[in-house]
Amino acid sequence: MKVPFVDLQLQYTAIKNEIDQAIADVIAKATFIGGTYVSQFEEDFASYCGARHCIGVGNGTDALYIALRALGIGRGDEVITVANSFIATSEAITMTGARVVFADCDPETYNIDTEQVSRLLTSRTKAIVPVHLYGRPADMLSLDNLASKHGLFIVEDAAQAHGAEITGRRVGAFGHAGCFSFYPAKNLGAYGDGGAIVTNDEALATKCRMIANHGRISKYDHELEGINSRLDTLQAAILKVKLKHLETWTERRRAAADCYRDLLKDTPVVTPVVTEGSRHVYHLFVVRVPNREAVMRELSNRGIETGIHYPVALPNLMAYRYLGYRPEDFPVATEYSKEILSLPMFPDISKEQLQYVCNQVRNVIGG
Repeated sequence: MKVPFVDLQLQYTAIKNEIDQAIADVIAKATFIGGTYVSQFEEDFASYCGARHCIGVGNGTDALYIALRALGIGRGDEVITVANSFIATSEAITMTGARVVFADCDPETYNIDTEQVSRLLTSRTKAIVPVHLYGRPADMLSLDNLASKHGLFIVEDAAQAHGAEITGRRVGAFGHAGCFSFYPAKNLGAYGDGGAIVTNDEALATKCRMIANHGRISKYDHELEGINSRLDTLQAAILKVKLKHLETWTERRRAAADCYRDLLKDTPVVTPVVTEGSRHVYHLFVVRVPNREAVMRELSNRGIETGIHYPVALPNLMAYRYLGYRPEDFPVATEYSKEILSLPMFPDISKEQLQYVCNQVRNVIGG
């Protein structure tokens, strides 16, 4: 059996008529930049997240940068984020001119360790960027309390967590801003790049929209220098269609995760823990295994695609050597980066595929 890591073609086939019609409508009206397709998706996605405002932008990295810049983050400031994420998280911080400060991750949830964040605070700390890694919400309740106590901004990196919840409240609307990616493989993915910022702050929403549109609201009324970061109209039309299916897809992901946990119990495989009051949306199903490279190789030989998210903790990358960190400064992130393995996960993965993957994992590592 062949089991892909993700199957976007299967998803497209299931909603082909809706997608094709949406694309045809945009082309027929020749509305390729902005227009009602973008504004309608922004309205729908804001409502889905439980936020008042949504600003569509070019990608998730831009969303983080624009939100931080709109909050006034810049040179001389420090922004704390987690050591185990994709570089876009820390890259966006550095793009503002601020200094990125890394915190280790919690050993159970893999999300940012709130206690470490509190120890890293200085007079220069201006914001925290928690990452809802793999689709699991970070501990926003504790982070919100910490931020309120010290007068800090929170910008949520929700690029992997569309629809994730804490006590029934969706991520993205906890902090001052929430930032999403619509990269094709995401739970809500476009057919190209795309991103969004959601917020309940009207003034912040206006500032974000201006920065994303060359520093203007009206055509030539440039109040500041911005950038050019737009959610493409075709992508907005596609995302508007797919948003209607997101909850169904999410429940299928969660069912697949439960199946994985059941089939891999009593093995050396460490599966994601279930956190009470937290809705994990399983953008990725990440386990820890011994002898990871050998396991990956054997699974590949048996037709199973896997991935590593992420093989090097951010502060251990050459890009951040100038910060002077050592791997032992982040013992959890450094250790886990050598063990984590992402198994196939997508809404349409079948029970037969799940069973096959788990059987082969058992055969490879024992148990």
